[in-house]
Amino acid sequence: MKIAFVGKGGSGKTTLSSLFVRYLVARQLPVLAIDADINQHLAAALGAHEEEALTLPTLSAHLPLIKDYLRGTNPRISSPEDMIKTTPPGTGSRLLGVVEDNPIYAACVREIEGARLAVTGPFTEDDLGVACYHSKVGAAELVLNHLVDGPGEYVVVDMTAGADSFASGLFTRFDLTALVCEPTLRSVGVYRQYLGHARDFGIRVAVIGNKIGDEDDLDFLREHVGDDLLCWVGRSQHVRAAERGEIRPVSRLEPDNLTALVALHAALDAAERDWSAYQRQAEDFHLRNVHAWAGSRTEVDLTAQIDPDFVLEPQRPSSDTAKVGAGNRSDA
Repeated sequence: MKIAFVGKGGSGKTTLSSLFVRYLVARQLPVLAIDADINQHLAAALGAHEEEALTLPTLSAHLPLIKDYLRGTNPRISSPEDMIKTTPPGTGSRLLGVVEDNPIYAACVREIEGARLAVTGPFTEDDLGVACYHSKVGAAELVLNHLVDGPGEYVVVDMTAGADSFASGLFTRFDLTALVCEPTLRSVGVYRQYLGHARDFGIRVAVIGNKIGDEDDLDFLREHVGDDLLCWVGRSQHVRAAERGEIRPVSRLEPDNLTALVALHAALDAAERDWSAYQRQAEDFHLRNVHAWAGSRTEVDLTAQIDPDFVLEPQRPSSDTAKVGAGNRSDA
């Protein structure tokens, strides 16, 4: 199951992402966390020291490795260089599990306080004026497009703030989108903007109220987000301690706030994925990117990378050599 945390900048989505990751880890559930925010703070929120967080390997720096591994023996992709961030898997592609040994995870995933984390990489001075942050997020998009997660397995992604999440097809890769919303008009405005963009893509959005101080705060959110309000988190000494560098066991989170994590977990488990629709969305955004920019930069027909008979499946062979895409689209 895949979940994204989105919201206004400063709403607390990184804090809640880290709490949910630590909640899953404490229950000994398989989980992979990905920091896809332009402000890379998830490692620190999980308990990494500043130097450790700054020296984590990044997905964006290992993009050639990611492309080469995921390509596998897919005959529709002539070389790794022909892959773009939206290239979907097909017959012969290598698929990823949530927890397994593979070259991508060996290079890019590190454990922090029991949590397995990959980071897209920060926006650097070298990028100013010549690149957008979504060029880095593309590495995460490729990984998620090729990742086959089953029930009881979790991928938690801390997304970039506001509507920037819609600048790529990454927003369609999740079973549930947790929109962190403060009891303010500005935060509610981001919620409405997000719903407007998500409506046409069948995106499941659940609102998590954050920084709730009293019943007035709750009434405000209930008025503005209605039934989308799944749960809420009040002001927390546990979170305050974490902001000072003291990472306490998640079991010591205030009972009401822990209840919010339980509710979020239940909502995520209740989501059902249509794997054929999931594949079609990946193909749709691949075509959008080919027509918008990628097709004009190469002589290769990137639309031919779509395998019309392929769909991701939750069953995976156990051996690395057999871990290649092989599926039939049920509605073909």
